[in-house]
Amino acid sequence: MSKPTYVPEYQSIVEVLNKYNEGCKQAKSSIMKPTFSDKATMFSVDGDGKLAGGAIQALFDGIDSGFRPSPEAQGAIVRVDIVGTAASARIDTNDVSGFCFTDFFHLLKVEGKWMVVSKIFHTHVAP
Repeated sequence: MSKPTYVPEYQSIVEVLNKYNEGCKQAKSSIMKPTFSDKATMFSVDGDGKLAGGAIQALFDGIDSGFRPSPEAQGAIVRVDIVGTAASARIDTNDVSGFCFTDFFHLLKVEGKWMVVSKIFHTHVAP
């Protein structure tokens, strides 16, 4: 992987994404919630090929209502791209209770702080 252009910004974004991963691993939205804008959205494509999602609160509700990841689940930040005060990132997570996820994040740096403004995800059955 090539070195990021904005090393301090890259490290700040990785810290945000690691909080998201930690919240998933511990099944605690309280850990990940501070990394998201209160206006953040989450979207995917449902089984019928239609757009599904909306406010990020649905993610927090899902985590809090019984999401229990497999103890061996692992998530890895695969890519981070930064342009000024905007960034995109990808996290791949394997074997979370029989499913794998690819999450695409869009982040903005607002008032000196990086925050997630949207999450787009794809879910597939673990091999």
